[in-house]
Amino acid sequence: MELGGAEQSVMGEYLASFAGLIGDKRTGGTFGEVVQGIIQAGSLVCQRIAASSAVLAVAKDGGQRVIRLATGESTKRSQLDAESLMRVLRQRSVAQLQAVDSAELWLIIDGSELRKPAAHDMPALMLVRDLDGKLVPGYRTLNVVGLVPEQRGILYHRLISSQEEGFVSEPFEVQRALQTVSQALGGLKAQRAVTWIMDRGFDDVAVWRTIWEQEEHLLCRLFHTERVLEYQTAAQQWVTSPIASVRPQLQLLATAQSELVVRRGTQPQAKRQTVTAEVRAGAVRLTYETNVRREGAGETVQKMAWLVEVRLLKTQLEPWLLLTDWPVTDAESAVRIVRMYRQRWAVEDSFKFTKECLGWEDVQLLDLTGIRTLVALAWVAAGFLYELGVTLEWAEVRLLARLGGWVERPDNKPGQIVLTRGLRRLLDMLATEIILKGYIAQHGTLPPKIVALLGRSELSSG
Repeated sequence: MELGGAEQSVMGEYLASFAGLIGDKRTGGTFGEVVQGIIQAGSLVCQRIAASSAVLAVAKDGGQRVIRLATGESTKRSQLDAESLMRVLRQRSVAQLQAVDSAELWLIIDGSELRKPAAHDMPALMLVRDLDGKLVPGYRTLNVVGLVPEQRGILYHRLISSQEEGFVSEPFEVQRALQTVSQALGGLKAQRAVTWIMDRGFDDVAVWRTIWEQEEHLLCRLFHTERVLEYQTAAQQWVTSPIASVRPQLQLLATAQSELVVRRGTQPQAKRQTVTAEVRAGAVRLTYETNVRREGAGETVQKMAWLVEVRLLKTQLEPWLLLTDWPVTDAESAVRIVRMYRQRWAVEDSFKFTKECLGWEDVQLLDLTGIRTLVALAWVAAGFLYELGVTLEWAEVRLLARLGGWVERPDNKPGQIVLTRGLRRLLDMLATEIILKGYIAQHGTLPPKIVALLGRSELSSG
């Protein structure tokens, strides 16, 4: 089964970006079929990928071809490893983000677990948290998504394991991600104000230090409320205090409304609804050493920042306690910070989309290189679907969204999960047409009960 019409054209142009990694025609063909197979199968099980590909499904060793490509056995003249795939995907994403007219670029970095609770023989398994907080075997990933209006791009992905030979530490991996993305942005940083938006797992002075050295901004949700900093009193005096003690000193700057998925009052389940947020903020000074987690001497640096507390009224959510180097001095700047942090949730949609719709937790290989490559291929597939959903002005995208169950409303834009569902339904329809046409060609007509079900006795040749 192959994509047809406009979808095939878009997919062909997208896959052409990776041509420089491919050393022979057969590998190139397998690569394209694997990416399409991942989308169509919604799984990283090699046999399912092959079964969802028109070419690999009829090959005697379709599943093995997927395995050999992932593990590098059949790609000696190619560079289809995870690092190379992500480098090309990053370059393409940077180019597309740069093409959008925007004064800002937001970088959302987060980690996501790849859980394998039933796995025992997979290599270098470490312990990660499941959805209930229990420790289960698996791997961890670091991912960075870049956002500008109406466009998102995958800028970084790496699967890591503390049990892998040569592993240094997770903070080392975070530093690698920060520096890799910053270097890839290159001249784009001279045109855009770049801000890293992070959750509590990145409440780390070493992370902030690197971002500031790269001349970028940050917005981070805090975890360590025991950290000591300075705040300014009403008498304009600077006082040293733990963050937890500074919070009562913050000034109310804005009250805003937004739609969030929350549970209010006695509601049994969370749902999307309007929530009122109170935003308080105050200027603070942070003092730190530049040689945190570095060898050699450093220096003591003081950085001006703003502490922001967002209280979501009449919900059971705890307040967001945020630190940013963007000035937060009035209602407009306070609401802007809330809007920025909300975008961090967009990355959760990306992870949910990749995990559930492309089945990255289905991966079952016994080779760590192969695991990394297959998960990277899932991100390559995700990148195609991200691009497919860039604008609703495309007739193809609107149709895919409707097939995926989208109800068109001004305030209701379809996400990647809806688009993927629609694409699968379209592909299922094409597969059904092919099978039914084959049956008619062999038997002359469809069985009577199938004819009655379909309401027609033959299929159009179109």
